[in-house]
Amino acid sequence: MAHSGSPEFDFALKILFGGVIAGIAKTIPAPIERVQLLLQLQDAKKCMEDPSKKYKGIINCFSRVYKEQGLMSFWRGNLPNVIKFFPTQLCILAIKDNIEKLLPKYNPKTHFLNSFIMNSMSGGLAGCISLCVSYPFDFIRTRMATDIGKNKSDREFLSMADVVNKTMKTDGISGIYRGASISMIGIFLYRFLYFGMIDTGKMTLFDDTTKSKFFLFWSFAQTITIFLRFITYPLDTIRRKMMMQSGRNNMLYDNTIDCIAKIYMKEGGIKGFFKGAGCNVVKGTGGTMIMVYITNSKSSLDTSHQ
Repeated sequence: MAHSGSPEFDFALKILFGGVIAGIAKTIPAPIERVQLLLQLQDAKKCMEDPSKKYKGIINCFSRVYKEQGLMSFWRGNLPNVIKFFPTQLCILAIKDNIEKLLPKYNPKTHFLNSFIMNSMSGGLAGCISLCVSYPFDFIRTRMATDIGKNKSDREFLSMADVVNKTMKTDGISGIYRGASISMIGIFLYRFLYFGMIDTGKMTLFDDTTKSKFFLFWSFAQTITIFLRFITYPLDTIRRKMMMQSGRNNMLYDNTIDCIAKIYMKEGGIKGFFKGAGCNVVKGTGGTMIMVYITNSKSSLDTSHQ
């Protein structure tokens, strides 16, 4: 059992502090993320089928949400997004560490490719496993954020519990996990490349990320995050479109393949997969800082055991 002053206790405190940072880092850009989701998913909203009701862009969306739904509506669905941090990051770090113990270890300075592949595999597998825990929170966040009613009587969902109850009644547990298969592909690809680049880059380029080089390491991680968020954004669009199917009587998409085809043919071609992508890049800045902080905290714990 960890006691005060032990490395494990210190790491637990850092995880808790990381959670507080996560709450702040996710709450501040929450308006940007809600606008991103509205732009990304408005074609899947039944009440937005009329072209005249659609948002014309980021500025138009911000303006209309403020006028039609009020200032506080920008944080609609933020709570499940904050809660999601703890199971997601704890699972990723704990599972990734155990997976790494099962895989061969290579020195990145002498066996760069082998080291990159091992770091990538552990990160990708950990991301997939953690998705099983975090996906319901992501589903709830998406459905609440895209609920555009102003008053309670106009809203589809009134709370996190309401989202779960209504979805379970109409679709069962499969409704909450709709889109999970394409999410697995997306999260594996993202975490595979993210941890492969971050962990390998950290060991190769940065000898000390906890002191003077923290900002350089954060900049390095931020560059990777922006790149990966952009290339995996189409998969995020597909999975969230599938989430929007739950509770509908008339399904827009028969399956994932049908969803891809209809987005391309009816929603703007390639551009249809990147709606709201600009907002998605901006919101990733805080998340990168959190991951760098926690990664360094984990490194400090590992060092204390050596």
